Amino acid sequence: MQLKYGCNPSQVFAWIDQIDPTTTPVAVLNGAPSFINFCDALNGWQLVQEARSALGLPAAASFKHVSPAGAAVATDLPADLRAAYEVGDAQLTPAATAYVRARGADPKSSFGDFVALSDPVDVATARFLKGVVSDGIIAPGYEEGAMPLLTSKKGGAFIVMEVDPTFVPPTRESRDLFGMRLTQDRHAHRPSADDLSRIVVGDLPAAAVRDLVLGLCAIKYTQSNSVGFALDGQMIGIAAGQQSRVDCTKLAGAKADTWHLGRHPKVLGLRFKDDITRQQRINWRVRYIEGDLTPREVEEFRANVATPEAPLMPDERRDWMARLDGISMVSDGFIPFRDNIDHARRHGVRYIAQPGGSTRDDEVIDACREYGVAMVHTGIRLFHH
Repeated sequence: MQLKYGCNPSQVFAWIDQIDPTTTPVAVLNGAPSFINFCDALNGWQLVQEARSALGLPAAASFKHVSPAGAAVATDLPADLRAAYEVGDAQLTPAATAYVRARGADPKSSFGDFVALSDPVDVATARFLKGVVSDGIIAPGYEEGAMPLLTSKKGGAFIVMEVDPTFVPPTRESRDLFGMRLTQDRHAHRPSADDLSRIVVGDLPAAAVRDLVLGLCAIKYTQSNSVGFALDGQMIGIAAGQQSRVDCTKLAGAKADTWHLGRHPKVLGLRFKDDITRQQRINWRVRYIEGDLTPREVEEFRANVATPEAPLMPDERRDWMARLDGISMVSDGFIPFRDNIDHARRHGVRYIAQPGGSTRDDEVIDACREYGVAMVHTGIRLFHH
């Protein structure tokens, strides 16, 4: 199949073939996908399929540049998150709830995402997707009434893929790179609660088990090094592709902080003029939270709000952030130093799953014990490149 283009439009020739000509794992129902669209779709599908299998709940992922910006399963959506995610009074099915949560974790990064859904796309999910900026979706099917909503997006260019949920991929994978062909066993391990049996300090409640399993599924398909924070069935901070483990922890923590501050009454109380779009409102809330608007942005922001706004003061931020607790953190590689624990605890982390195996494991465990943080050694590294 001829693709729209490769990683960049200058890479004019791009082609995709099925390895076994007798099977068709994915069918393109609408649109013209690029190389990156397929990378996002195929990685996203594996993530949500594994999360669905492990947790028994509809799962969704919001992918950008071959890493999830967000991932979630269908858990109840409280009123403040409905407001923050701009759901309004719309009736959400479990599938729609999973995607609303996945996209809402980091809406700035999810702008123009590729969606993966573990369950057939229903009308409620398609209707929500119709109102957001997104490039495409992959799912195991589409209910009656969903396709017309999706195919009308982007002037008919919205990409719709259907995956065969029974397809079993080959046991080995290959990649061509600079005249060389690299072949390896496929990373076939599917995260589950069984990976959390080796608790080295503390205890894990059921909610933490769910969030850690979701985190393991998400990090397995995130460009390494990677760390993820999860709460209430959704990833709230994902750090991808950092060379330093502690930088991953800091970045994931910063994203989790922004997500949590998005629930602050001052943020939810911002009122915008009627002609401001949904995405613009979301973007302005994030910039308001970040608090480092340029002089030009300050003028634009004030021109877009309907009522005068007051900035989030340092004490308000501090008091609100003190409420953030019970977060589950996953790491794709072992935690090498206790500084990861020091920084993680600043962002409300109480539960951690990591492979273990560092020469400083004892120091890391002692830090967890000092902070009252539970830790599991999975024994499984989840590097993804």
